[in-house]
Amino acid sequence: MSPPIHIRFKAMEIKNLHSWQLTYEQARGLQDDLAKQVKITPLSRDIKVIAGLDCAFDKTDGYALAAAVVLSLTFPEIIETATARVPLTFPYIPGLLSFREAPACLAAIEKLKTAPDLFLIDGQGIAHPRRLGIAAHLGLFLNRPTIGCAKSRLIGTYTEPGQNKGDWTPLMDGDETIGAVVRTRTAVKPMFISPGHLCTLEEAIFLTLILTDRYRLPEPTRLAHQQVTLLKNSVNNPAKADGQR
Repeated sequence: MSPPIHIRFKAMEIKNLHSWQLTYEQARGLQDDLAKQVKITPLSRDIKVIAGLDCAFDKTDGYALAAAVVLSLTFPEIIETATARVPLTFPYIPGLLSFREAPACLAAIEKLKTAPDLFLIDGQGIAHPRRLGIAAHLGLFLNRPTIGCAKSRLIGTYTEPGQNKGDWTPLMDGDETIGAVVRTRTAVKPMFISPGHLCTLEEAIFLTLILTDRYRLPEPTRLAHQQVTLLKNSVNNPAKADGQR
């Protein structure tokens, strides 16, 4: 009798948009082309399951590290987590960071058994010089709504929002609104929120706020940051990490 065959089906399909072996000129041109495919449109699906994504770097060994944490929107509990460690193939170039970070993020997402309805990503969406920050870039690979939740401004001008949670002002690039400066917690520094793909700015602000409780960061990206920090510590200090488990 033949042994049973175990087939692992991926939770979600990830598009193969392009190679990661690119020159600077090729990456710049590709950003312009991909930005034309980004859609800032109202959500077309019910949002029940959300994933947070964060990335870090192990510069000593030349690796990108990523963590994905999946949460229920209704009951904010962790459904699953996944991490990945991928060799760096692209240099550090401001404005092209998604080519450095995205391969690790996609590797972590590929391990998920759950298909999230939406991704909150630590980084920029369309609040980017060529309108293709990592949240917009990954949105095209995933064909899922994505939101960029950045801790700092990349481009744009704004007036400081009010001090209460929920206060926000538009982030402008000339006459174009590219995001929002959102106070996610009273009297703390604001977050820079921008839609990545398949959602509107208003929806991005609303979801970010309802997913933010006691901290400045939305819970999905806060937990993803914790996981990627643990991964980095375990790589750099394996003995210490083992002692903490």
